[in-house]
Amino acid sequence: MSVIFLLIGISITVALIFLGIFIWSVRSGQYDDSYTPSVRMLFDDELKKQSTTEIK
Repeated sequence: MSVIFLLIGISITVALIFLGIFIWSVRSGQYDDSYTPSVRMLFDDELKKQSTTEIK
């Protein structure tokens, strides 16, 4: 029975560590790329055309 409490404690500790790392990465601007997704759809066809012309 004490092993279950030990495993629950360890899993909660690991989950809190991952949550802390995730919050830190969000606050530091790791996921703040709002420009690239809006521009990627505009240049997708040009990149495909260039890659097919280079193969020929």
